[in-house]
Amino acid sequence: MFTISRIETFDQEIRKSRFLAIAGPVTNEQAAKEFLTQHSDLAATHNCWAWRMGQNYRFSDDGEPTGTAGKPILQAIDGQKLDNIVVVVTRWFGGILLGSGGLMRAYGGTAATCLRQAEKTEVIPVVGFSLACDFSDHALLKVRLAAVDNVMIKQENFTADGVEMAGIMPIAVREELSRLAMDITRGKTVIKFDD
Repeated sequence: MFTISRIETFDQEIRKSRFLAIAGPVTNEQAAKEFLTQHSDLAATHNCWAWRMGQNYRFSDDGEPTGTAGKPILQAIDGQKLDNIVVVVTRWFGGILLGSGGLMRAYGGTAATCLRQAEKTEVIPVVGFSLACDFSDHALLKVRLAAVDNVMIKQENFTADGVEMAGIMPIAVREELSRLAMDITRGKTVIKFDD
């Protein structure tokens, strides 16, 4: 799966109506709602939108006939196999009715063109982790974990008994790094995962 690297826009006129698509990467539903609030134009006729984060998705026709705006925007997202993304397509009505098919093509097409021109980055599913190790194992364990792509140690706490570390790692290397921690610490350290 991929997402886009930064906010992208695309603007076009279709039969005197102006359509503006604004797409952005998001990591959770709250971020999607904030994006929609920030990028919707209350003076416009309609602000139709869709977002997808894994199996979670939502869309809105914002007053357009049911199924003519939000769903085509979501289909544009899914058609390009994108994830962790929100798209709002704003319409300023130009006086000519487009009909259901015309609206679907206008909203879906505007969103699809916006997403096609956006720079993409791969979405790597990650999981949070925590562990506790002895002082004597800390340096080697930290170096070996940090050497794996996309592993980030976000917190270290030094206690009387050793070091507690927490961070994120790709789900794909979860088992491998569990074995690594066990090997380095001679079975004393077990990585706990946030599930």
